[in-house]
Amino acid sequence: AMAGAARALAAVPDVQMDGDGVFKYVLVRVRGAGAPAKDVVRGHGWAEYHADLFERTAEELARHGLSCECLGGGRLSHRPEERKIHVYGYSVGFGRADHAVTTEKLKAEYPDYEITWADEGY
Repeated sequence: AMAGAARALAAVPDVQMDGDGVFKYVLVRVRGAGAPAKDVVRGHGWAEYHADLFERTAEELARHGLSCECLGGGRLSHRPEERKIHVYGYSVGFGRADHAVTTEKLKAEYPDYEITWADEGY
């Protein structure tokens, strides 16, 4: 079971977000049975609330036998034509995500981008 959990965890993308615009995001800690946890970023414009993002993510992960918890949220401003992402704000329901962690995840996924973060703003 542990090997399966590790495989399922490894298959979960670290970052999934919209290609352009400003939208809410959540930082989610994903766990598999006996496997180390990993944090992932999910940001999409369709989500009216941070909880919408978290619930959809939790449902997808549950299908693969993985559990998760929301570590907090914020907003992402993704400007692909400028190769820039700005991480800021917070979630009323989940609190502020650790934007430094989110920024590191985004830098790994978008190495040629300028990625900044701030605790200001909503």
